Amino acid sequence: MFRTSVNDQESFEIDFSSDQPVLNGQPFQWDLVRLNDRMFHILHNNHSYTAELLDLDAREKTATLKINQSVYAVKLQDRFDLLLEQMGMSAASLTKINDIKAPMPGLILSLSVQPGDAVRKGDTVLILEAMKMENVIKSPADGTIKSVRISRGQTVEKNQVLVEFS
Repeated sequence: MFRTSVNDQESFEIDFSSDQPVLNGQPFQWDLVRLNDRMFHILHNNHSYTAELLDLDAREKTATLKINQSVYAVKLQDRFDLLLEQMGMSAASLTKINDIKAPMPGLILSLSVQPGDAVRKGDTVLILEAMKMENVIKSPADGTIKSVRISRGQTVEKNQVLVEFS
C-alpha cells in the first residue's frame, strides 16, 4: 500500500498487490505502454495520455511528471513511511546525510559548491552527464560542504562519493 500526494493537494491510496492497481479502494483499469526511459502512453476510460518523467528523486520518493502538457509534482509514501508517520516520527529526521554518491557512472560537467559552502535541501550541487543526458544532482538536505572529491571533467563510477557534508 502506498499513499501519494499530487501538487501537495490531492491524496490517493494505491495498492499494487493484485493483478491490477487499486486506487482509493477501486480497481484502476488502464493500458500503459513505455515509449522510452522517460515517456509513456496511457489509455484510461477511452482517453489517451502522454506522460513524461521530468525528474525523479528516489531518495526523497518524489517525481515530476508532465501529462498532456500539465506538470504534476508527486510525492510517494510507502508502508514504512506511513508506519513512521503513524508513530509520530519522520523518516527525514531519522537519517543524517553524510555524502552524495554518484547515482550512475558519468562525467562531471559542472560543480556548484566548494568546501565550506552552506547548502539547502534541493540546491544544485553538480551536473552529471550520463548516457548523453544531463542529470542535476541536488542536495538531499540542509548542510555544509566538508569536501568535494571530484572536479569538472572527471569521470566517475556508480556509488563513488562525490561530495561530503560536515
